Amino acid sequence: MKNPKKKSVLVEWLDAAVFAIVAATLIRWILAEPFTIPSSSMEKSLLVGDYLFVSKLHYGARTPRTPLQLPLTHQSLFGIPTYVDWIQLPQTRLPGFSSVKNNDVVVFNYPGEKSFPSDLRTNYIKRCMGIAGDSIEVRHQRVFINSQPAQVPVELESGYQLLTDIEINDRVFKNLDITDYGNMPGGYRVFATDAKAKAFKEMPFVKAVIKEEDPAGEADPSVFPFAPQMLPWNKDNYGPLWIPKKGAVTELSPRNVVIYGSIIADYEGLDNVQVVDSALVIDGKPVKTYTWQQDYYFMMGDNRHNSADSRFWGFVPADHIVGKAWLIWLSLDERGSIIDKIRFRRIFSLIK
Repeated sequence: MKNPKKKSVLVEWLDAAVFAIVAATLIRWILAEPFTIPSSSMEKSLLVGDYLFVSKLHYGARTPRTPLQLPLTHQSLFGIPTYVDWIQLPQTRLPGFSSVKNNDVVVFNYPGEKSFPSDLRTNYIKRCMGIAGDSIEVRHQRVFINSQPAQVPVELESGYQLLTDIEINDRVFKNLDITDYGNMPGGYRVFATDAKAKAFKEMPFVKAVIKEEDPAGEADPSVFPFAPQMLPWNKDNYGPLWIPKKGAVTELSPRNVVIYGSIIADYEGLDNVQVVDSALVIDGKPVKTYTWQQDYYFMMGDNRHNSADSRFWGFVPADHIVGKAWLIWLSLDERGSIIDKIRFRRIFSLIK
């Protein structure tokens, strides 16, 4: 019997590479996916330069909607698209051992990005303040869920104005672990916790510390659902707003059409939806009620005055949920020197 022909070194390397790509793809799809914090919207709970693992096991992994995609990529590589959307499959979710809960830190596909298939939209990370069926309200920056005060994140930040006549040394901000600040006429604008704002009040060169807040009843046309004359809401005084729940029936009054019409049209999988004279028209017929086909969530950043979140673009559909932010495996300070570039105290810390 002849001995089988030995594989060449090149073939062995190709076999190993294919196996590694397949294994990494499966791990990234089913178990966990790496994620980097790109902005300060979650400070100080999560910092720019934190490298996370996002658990797919908690909520269950999604089956791919866009299967024709280069493995281990998201939207593009070197500016070149790494997918084609010729085929779009129905999406389901594998069983998980948890559902999305209030106060979870969640990674999801940004729903406002319509130029990509839903499973390839840019990944965002925020805290889930309201789950399906909840009613959410913000009163003077404080969040209420079903009329009860919501849990306050330990490192919750707000915007403050520091009034001073002098230039404050960067070391002052570094000593207070404040990274999100800038000059303004008459002083500085900083994003900080209440405790750190209090520390500034005790500094002799700071004349005043003013907490920023939009007054109640002052409409901001940039907040969802973009109806300032009907709903005079802003980022600090918002709602109450009911969050759609799968199977719930919503009466389509003119007010509800303003709030939920675009959500039904964009995310409920319907082909022919229009808003005509404050009425919702589906397949050419006006409808008086609507039964929701999936759950939705309301996401907010912990840096409440420097966060583009559900207050500005609406609900996150269940099929946009990627996973639960689980573990920080590395943290790098972009402003740090060679000596203190790595934030060792944050490595291997669980995300709360």
